[in-house]
Amino acid sequence: MELAYIPSPSSGVLYLGPVPLRGYAFSILAGLFVALWIVDRRWVARGGRKGTAWDIAFWAVPFGLVGGRLYHVITDYQLYFGEGRNPVDAFKIWEGGLGIWGAVALGAVGAWIGCRRRGIALPPYADALAPGLVLAQGIGRWGNWFNQELYGRETDLPWALHITSTDGGRVPGYYHPTFLYESLWCVGVALLVIWADRRFKLGHGRVFALYVAAYCAGRFWIEYMRVDEAHHVLGLRLNNWTALIVFVLAVVYFVVSAKLRPGRETVVEPGAADGFAGGDEAQPVGKNGKDGKTDSPEAEQEKEEAGPKKPGTGSKAGTGPEEDDGDGAAAEGGAGPGDAKAEDAKIENAKAEDAGAQTARTDSGDGEPADTGSGPAESGDARSRDGAGAAKKS
Repeated sequence: MELAYIPSPSSGVLYLGPVPLRGYAFSILAGLFVALWIVDRRWVARGGRKGTAWDIAFWAVPFGLVGGRLYHVITDYQLYFGEGRNPVDAFKIWEGGLGIWGAVALGAVGAWIGCRRRGIALPPYADALAPGLVLAQGIGRWGNWFNQELYGRETDLPWALHITSTDGGRVPGYYHPTFLYESLWCVGVALLVIWADRRFKLGHGRVFALYVAAYCAGRFWIEYMRVDEAHHVLGLRLNNWTALIVFVLAVVYFVVSAKLRPGRETVVEPGAADGFAGGDEAQPVGKNGKDGKTDSPEAEQEKEEAGPKKPGTGSKAGTGPEEDDGDGAAAEGGAGPGDAKAEDAKIENAKAEDAGAQTARTDSGDGEPADTGSGPAESGDARSRDGAGAAKKS
């Protein structure tokens, strides 16, 4: 009795009027958009400009599609160039057949071209791309489900995949859903890469190397379960050897890079922080800057404190009488030319009082010569005490 299984779609094509919507193509496109959305956000978070990831994808995506198809056609050439085969079928990408190894390899060439045109290095972009790329692979694997292809050995597990098609020599039955295994593995790799990147601040291509190594580890055992036709070398499927070799290369790069270039890049896109805050719109931070740039508020304050103050520019000076704070003194903060004139007037009044006091002493006959004012000025209270003492003596 059949308790549970994963059903296969009756057809991998849905027609919208005369337009065919193929499940395989839809899965690939959905994965690409998810990858580009993630890499754009991660690139901006690393200090790059918004939209740069999409500009580089303009080169990377076509190269990746061509590379993936070339790898598949070369490694499975008997499907297109054998006896009774039609070579034109090699161009029918919608029927399935994209090798991830060729897609990543040639896609990296396209990304390198795009990075060169933008004046940025490839490793930091690859680090930003890694989680999105592996998620795109996980979504794209559902295209194999639509086409009922690339399944594993027969099984009676409750999550077995029910194959119903007989095209291409398929035998209907229940098989391991290797497409689902790889899809789930890709999600796990994406989470691992994101965690490791945040925890250890990886850089200089090590995030991408970790993704490659982790994916290859899972691909090795998943590939070992598949029963579709493939070339074998020393008892192993060709893709098993590819996964093993690429895994070793990724680990070596990770270790050597960590020793030669530890840490993470501080600048990933030159000029991104010069008048831009991770986007295409300038972010003002002050005013009155040079060459269209702006000064910070701290710089503006320093300029105001260092520059000479002109008369009449104070908050109260030159605008009218000083406000009294209640005890006859002007309010603080209102110092200006008016205050200096008031002080001069007080000094003149004090000198006049001193001269009057000395004249009075001379007229009273105290016998002391009048003060010419050439000595140091004394307070009015002291002069008064001297005059009182002279009166008592007489």
